[in-house]
Amino acid sequence: MSDPTLLILLFFILMLAIFLGFEVISKVPSTLHTPLMSGSNAISGITIVGAILAAGATPNDTLSSLLGVGAMICAMINVVGGYLVTDRMLGMFKKKGAKP
Repeated sequence: MSDPTLLILLFFILMLAIFLGFEVISKVPSTLHTPLMSGSNAISGITIVGAILAAGATPNDTLSSLLGVGAMICAMINVVGGYLVTDRMLGMFKKKGAKP
């Protein structure tokens, strides 16, 4: 991975993904937030499985294991945070006197 043109291409793709992700997410109305968050949690669940596979794919490669564990931690934070936000948003639609 020492080819500088490949690194520039990958950096360009990363910047494009960040820009497009920000633009798409900022245009989502609040009524669609909860269904999209549920879909995002499902995708993050797949990411957790991929991170576990990446962490254990090469047992002698420390960098691969560290990146896999880091990806697993980030995906778990995303899943837990997403479910907490979704639960809080759905709680806003419950009646005031209703018992849980």
